[in-house]
Amino acid sequence: MAQLSRTILRKKRRLSELKASQSQPKLDSLGDHPLAMPRSPAPEYSIYFTGQKSCRSRLGCEFFDQPAITLARAFLGQVLVRRLPDGTEVRGRVVETEAYLGAEDEAAHSRGGRQTPRNKGMFMKPGTLYVYIIYGMYFCMNVSSQGEGACILLRSLEPVEGLEIMRQLRNAHRKGAARALKDRELCNGPSKLCQALAIDKSLDQKDLAEEETIWLEEGPEKPGEDTVVAAARIGINYAGEWAQKPLRFYIQGNPYVSVVDRKVEREMQASG
Repeated sequence: MAQLSRTILRKKRRLSELKASQSQPKLDSLGDHPLAMPRSPAPEYSIYFTGQKSCRSRLGCEFFDQPAITLARAFLGQVLVRRLPDGTEVRGRVVETEAYLGAEDEAAHSRGGRQTPRNKGMFMKPGTLYVYIIYGMYFCMNVSSQGEGACILLRSLEPVEGLEIMRQLRNAHRKGAARALKDRELCNGPSKLCQALAIDKSLDQKDLAEEETIWLEEGPEKPGEDTVVAAARIGINYAGEWAQKPLRFYIQGNPYVSVVDRKVEREMQASG
């Protein structure tokens, strides 16, 4: 009788152990168990960008169909998005632009109405990208506007999302053991922002309102008119009187602007 009781007890113990082992996932076949799911890294956001994410509203062709000066101002505060080949998206808020007015503008690549295969994007419908190369190695990105040969140059962005990816893309173009780039140095110049967002000649003549790898989203906050500085454009001393025309626009006080014009800012403050 005692032996029968011990046998029954052993069977109950084995049955309990079997149930316990079945309730635990096997290490070599976790399948859909939460421990088997890799965690995606959280997006990197600029500490200066209060809204973090934009409202994800893509701007269409009607936004770009404006005169160059109006469009250059309208770009400020909007968010440029670049989708990389692996599907990753990086974002930057536009904080500085320049307007180029077409044939009459001595600083424009289309001055005198000249149209070439290189600058064809300037003459295409508003919202068309015109990407050109300078010094044989750096790219600059423009967007066509209303008016024959008129366009907007994007000069500076405030990085919003994907800062570490931008840093890696920038570092890929730097030689040697260069110092680490600060956030404000990632996109504070037309060629820098192109490096940070992997913008090159392959995007030339693409439609910013339709392209799947680059587009413009409505920003969470539009800068007030009293915070927009109108100053001379950069690096166009060859353009005579056009070199001094106030066709560069930037958000006053934003640390990501490439070049600040203190004189113009003081005049703004004095007048108002």
